[in-house]
Amino acid sequence: MSGMCDWVNFAEIKSHVKLAAVLRSYGVDWLRHSGPPQQYRGRCPIHQGQGTEAFHAHLGRGVFHCFACGAGGNVLDFVAAMEGCSVREAALRLQGSQGQTGRPTGAPASSRPRRRELVTKKREINPPLSFALDVDGQHSYLARRGMNSLTVDHFGVGYYGARGLMQGRIAIPIHDNQGRLVAYCGRALGADAPRYRFPAGFQKAQLLFNYHRARATREQQVIVVEGFFDCMRVHQAGYPCVVALMGARLSATQKDLLTDRFRHVVLLLDGDPTGRSATEQIAGDLALACAVTKVLLPPNLQPDQMAAADIRYALTGEERRQEIDAIRPI
Repeated sequence: MSGMCDWVNFAEIKSHVKLAAVLRSYGVDWLRHSGPPQQYRGRCPIHQGQGTEAFHAHLGRGVFHCFACGAGGNVLDFVAAMEGCSVREAALRLQGSQGQTGRPTGAPASSRPRRRELVTKKREINPPLSFALDVDGQHSYLARRGMNSLTVDHFGVGYYGARGLMQGRIAIPIHDNQGRLVAYCGRALGADAPRYRFPAGFQKAQLLFNYHRARATREQQVIVVEGFFDCMRVHQAGYPCVVALMGARLSATQKDLLTDRFRHVVLLLDGDPTGRSATEQIAGDLALACAVTKVLLPPNLQPDQMAAADIRYALTGEERRQEIDAIRPI
């Protein structure tokens, strides 16, 4: 193109075309408010990742950043990333719709997947950390949660008192499928929110906690629990082939990890309504790929509240195929 139609006033476009309107025009309606006014986060619309916290947008300042794929910038950068074009081309497409909420026209549909592939390659999902935290495994909180010194040392958990995201919390190391340290999750000592703090951009749906250790065993049966301390307590009870979902959902990636390595999955989720519902849903999802056993705990019970003997009772014999009414929290 040449002539006056080539001239673009980038500043004017950025001033008049609001990021909020452009997000709506692309159907991005899943972002939730988080933190300061006009700060939102959610799943990245650019690389369509599964992480629900990776994409951050400040609507007042008109800027965004994805901690998973690395994309970021202003409204022009967002359109360029979505359309697979240059910033100048994005500006030309927006130039005729300043102040409007309409999506830029003339975008080649085939360019968007190509751009998303390029953007996704900018940053590895859950890349390995270049550091390790110095934690205190002797903190009294761990003893109160029933962790013995062998379990604490095995999982490398401990209190972190220095500055940073994990400050004042129990830092729990998280490894990927190859055993590389990729993140820490910080557990609050009391009722502070959030109870569990994950670093921005960490995609827990892409891995299973303790999977690299469970995979190294010769077992064909794996126990699946919800949380970190559930996993550590089951391990401490004598079952090293145990993994945690870090929640109550099974992602497609987590399903593949389980069914590619193990023939039998034992679901030992919490006994509350969320855990019961998740047990049924996950059991149904896995049923065609492997054998599944459901351990249905009482409504007031979860594995990290159980004594070792009760965990062994729940996981052995025919009792595990029905509700374990005799077990109570310790």
